[in-house]
Amino acid sequence: MAAAAVVMVFAGSWIMAAGFLAAAIVGVAITVAWRLLAPVAGTGPRAVDWNLTRAVAGASGDAVAITDRAGRLVCANDSYELIFDGFPTPPSLPLDDEANAALAEAAREAWREGIARVDGVEAMDATLGVSIIRAGDEADMLVWRFEPKRERDRADAARSLIAGPTGDRLGEAGIMAALVSPDGHVLAANPVLARRALGRPGTINGRDIVDMLMTDSRGLVRFEREGLEGTPLRLLQVPFLDDEQAPLLVMILDDRDDAAGIREGASATEHVRSLVSLMPFGMALVDRDGRFMQMNESFLRAAGVDAESIPLYPGDLVVREDKAAVADAIRRFASGATHSTDMAVRLKDHPDEPVALTIAGARGLGDAAVLLSLKNNSEETRLKREVAQATKMQAVGQLAGGVAHDFNNILTAILGHCDLMLMRHSPGDSDYDDIQQIRTNSNRAASLTRQLLAFSRQQTLRPQVLQLPDVVSEVSTLLKRLMGETVRLDVSHGRGLGAVRADPGQLEQVVVNLAVNARDAIMSANPGGGGTLTIHTRAVSAAEVREMAIDILPPADYTALSVTDTGAGIPPEILPKIFEPFFTTKETGKGTGLGLSTVYGIVKQSGGWIFADSRPGQGATFTMYLPVHADTGAPALRIAPPPKPAVRVREMWGQGTILLVEDEDMVRAVAERALTRQGYTVLTAENGEVALELLREAARPDLLISDVVMPTMDGPTMVRHVRERYPDLPVLFMSGYAEEQLRNSIDIDNVAFLPKPFSVQQLADATRDVLAGA
Repeated sequence: MAAAAVVMVFAGSWIMAAGFLAAAIVGVAITVAWRLLAPVAGTGPRAVDWNLTRAVAGASGDAVAITDRAGRLVCANDSYELIFDGFPTPPSLPLDDEANAALAEAAREAWREGIARVDGVEAMDATLGVSIIRAGDEADMLVWRFEPKRERDRADAARSLIAGPTGDRLGEAGIMAALVSPDGHVLAANPVLARRALGRPGTINGRDIVDMLMTDSRGLVRFEREGLEGTPLRLLQVPFLDDEQAPLLVMILDDRDDAAGIREGASATEHVRSLVSLMPFGMALVDRDGRFMQMNESFLRAAGVDAESIPLYPGDLVVREDKAAVADAIRRFASGATHSTDMAVRLKDHPDEPVALTIAGARGLGDAAVLLSLKNNSEETRLKREVAQATKMQAVGQLAGGVAHDFNNILTAILGHCDLMLMRHSPGDSDYDDIQQIRTNSNRAASLTRQLLAFSRQQTLRPQVLQLPDVVSEVSTLLKRLMGETVRLDVSHGRGLGAVRADPGQLEQVVVNLAVNARDAIMSANPGGGGTLTIHTRAVSAAEVREMAIDILPPADYTALSVTDTGAGIPPEILPKIFEPFFTTKETGKGTGLGLSTVYGIVKQSGGWIFADSRPGQGATFTMYLPVHADTGAPALRIAPPPKPAVRVREMWGQGTILLVEDEDMVRAVAERALTRQGYTVLTAENGEVALELLREAARPDLLISDVVMPTMDGPTMVRHVRERYPDLPVLFMSGYAEEQLRNSIDIDNVAFLPKPFSVQQLADATRDVLAGA
């Protein structure tokens, strides 16, 4: 406006001044609009503040280190430097070879699964538990946490209790307590005992407890500092550990009664009751007549007894078979027996779970004559039982896998001979139907073999990255037919499901097996009325897994599939056995007992977990958790396509020389005849060493077909020697073992794989495909 006024004064034209003012207003408006509408420049990804990261890691008492995708150490805290005397890069740490190998394997698992753990790593006079977690905005970092195992025995725990707040509480109750070594030196004492012994606040740790006490002519014990005028004392020694070299828990009580009433004094009884109630482990007092005088809270919990219904005699806690033994032991110790004894007894409310009962004679505890200590070791027993069960399942799995592998060789020979005979017969021949029936039965046997391999987690998988809803959709039509008219199928899918990596055919078998079991449960509970089978998929985050608090399910992102029925449910005594092989609740002849064990094997080999949850009368739910797939770039073997049904073998002619190496004579003979009929020149060898001798004399073959596991020299070892001479020679491996096992043993490029059992046509197709791609 000022500028317009100047123009008006000097130019003398209000039109020119108005135009100048309008132009200025338009310019200002354009500038403001441009500033408001112009996009804000992106700030880009924020750089990691490693100083802040190191400060956060330093706040942890554990050793923490971070490595990147290239295996470089990018950050570590002071505890890490202290434990490893510097900053070595994990997993190459100053440990033994076995520990470093375990850490390297765990790191690979963490890159693949997102989390891994190794326990029992010995380093610098410390036992470490190592957890590895994949982290970062792009999941390109590994966070290593080394946790020292601070295991303390019961003596250390007692020392902390006496010297801490518990010791103060004992002092308030008039109880002086000390933990004394076998040679009489004080390891720990509560403040009231130190004050009485010294006459002032202080510590008596390391002093001989006998030097602080004295006895008079009547045998009464007093503090040396207080002399004969001091209050008489009552000393109680509690050997709470079995080891003769273990420390003793010494309790010192004031006894203001006269000498005649020392043993039966009321004040001593009150002190003892206070002492027992404060003990952190299960203790009870029994009088000379064998009746309970007192139980502390720990004893009540271990015995499973309600405080309102405490039994009269210890024998009332145990089953009828153990009553006599408990009563005899209490009678013996109440009559003056020394030392103590341990007994394994079964509680009346839990007859299947033995518990440890310690019985000791009591002296100087007022009316009490016997001291009982009860330890409920049901959790320990359960863990032992689970370990034994896992060992048994592993042994059965190894046996099943070995039998199935050998059976695959036999089936390969049977199917091969059937195919060769079918080449000489047409559908109208008299023998054609018999040969076809043999082939059909052999395929059924191959299916059973795949079930055994699935149970033992050794079947050959053809994993793909897929979505669980797609798998359910593929079998939904089949499921509707299997459910029949009376069972309603309800399928629903959650949002945001992550992709999983698994064999779609095997997952379809999992869904079908679970659905058929659910249908049978529904029909068994309500034969006429039917019920509902519900299949639901959903996403499960790592935070939800932590809230579930399932010990064996590591925190990670999962895609879950649950199958729920409205049947009668699974009894609690049967639920732990349902995944065992050959276990079935169906009538004889109506179930093999391999359905759920096959499901379990497929899920575990796919890297997942499966759980069963059921309450009698409320149906059952089977939930499968598969980890969300994260592409790690792991190499995979090329797998030949799955078997295709064929009525007549097609004639496919080829040319070239093939070296066939197979230790099983029957398989080698069938494969040789099949390849020869296809037009190939076939050289055979029964093991790797013979094959190498043959190659020294013969010309270079066009293809090497070899079994993987052979005596003398296995297939991969032989191929490595052959590749030294012929680096580009194509190789086709054939085996009945799992792809995962083969990947661990075959680190060779340009190899294909044909799973056993295979037909003549499948062998011909695989051979043609490998030669075409060479």
